[in-house]
Amino acid sequence: MLAIFDRQSVQPPSELHSPASFRLPTSNPKLPREILHHFTSSGALSVSFGNAASLAFDPSASRSTPQQTLFCGLDEMYCIFMGSLNNLSRLNKQYGLSKATNEAMFVIEAYRTLRDRGPYPADQVLKDLEGSFGFVLFDAKSGSVFAALDANEGVNLYWGSAADGSLVISDNLEVIKAGCAKSFAPFPPGCMFHSERGLMSFEHPTKKMKAMPRIDSEGVMCGANFKVDVQSRVHSMPRVGSEANWATWGSHAA
Repeated sequence: MLAIFDRQSVQPPSELHSPASFRLPTSNPKLPREILHHFTSSGALSVSFGNAASLAFDPSASRSTPQQTLFCGLDEMYCIFMGSLNNLSRLNKQYGLSKATNEAMFVIEAYRTLRDRGPYPADQVLKDLEGSFGFVLFDAKSGSVFAALDANEGVNLYWGSAADGSLVISDNLEVIKAGCAKSFAPFPPGCMFHSERGLMSFEHPTKKMKAMPRIDSEGVMCGANFKVDVQSRVHSMPRVGSEANWATWGSHAA
């Protein structure tokens, strides 16, 4: 899968950018349209939202990998979901959804329900998901982006910066390397990212995140790994009765 978001609406963490990306003649980051063209040239499907965002996935990818890839769009919300939820049946019942609702559809419905009706902490929503998963959701109405990766590391997800500073997210390491050069890193497991609220751990929501510089096999700085700072505490985001729910992590319009 591939998701690209323009820097005017989504700012990647500054630590993902590596100055080496523009100093090495053999490896330069590409523009979003070049990254998308490279990914779709092998038959992947894509949908674009002007210059704001592009989402793409390969329907045949699940045949060669143990993880399924699902794409769903509903009421101007779009989700690419990788992996599976072991408790999907129970979650569908809990949210009043049809038994036929798949994982991508569930994420959209849960996001919409909690965005519009809240309050309920986003970290608790994600901790209720059992299984191996990674997803990227784009709310086209508000321009918001929401991404998350489970803590079990059953699904790989990477993110980085394109040549123009756009945010690039993919499960394909080679696509990320070719598109972002040295300005990329693994997406941290057990974490969620929102275009307005930034990166946080849903496993440890009261702890801050810290960036650790990455050095690749060539001895070059290559983005950053984000880790939970166990010594820190986020006083502004309490777990219970919090305003930091999906209503504020998504559109502010009811």
